[in-house]
Amino acid sequence: MDSLLEMDNCKSRSEFIDKALSFYMGYLVSEDTTGYLSKLLISAIQGILKETENRNSNNLFRLSVEMNMMMHILAAGLEISDEELRSLRGRCVQQVKKTRGKVSMEEAIKFQQGIGE
Repeated sequence: MDSLLEMDNCKSRSEFIDKALSFYMGYLVSEDTTGYLSKLLISAIQGILKETENRNSNNLFRLSVEMNMMMHILAAGLEISDEELRSLRGRCVQQVKKTRGKVSMEEAIKFQQGIGE
């Protein structure tokens, strides 16, 4: 305990014991124990979250580049009016909302062939 007094800036053992007891009692009555987690654990979790965020951002960027390439390839080969494009965009927004992003090529083909909806 004496070696920890200095680390905690305590002037006496009584002060150290008082702080330790307050900490432990707070831990026992608190519903949110995150204040009592080790700083090292919190730092590790933050590092993992930052790494995941960076990975997701990089993947979204790569996906956006590929989609942009695909759209340019399709636009070069298709003749579609502005009105048809606006209508399709509106339909696609509604479909993505309705399916929460779970859109399949099969459903798009059925719609284009007049089989669905």
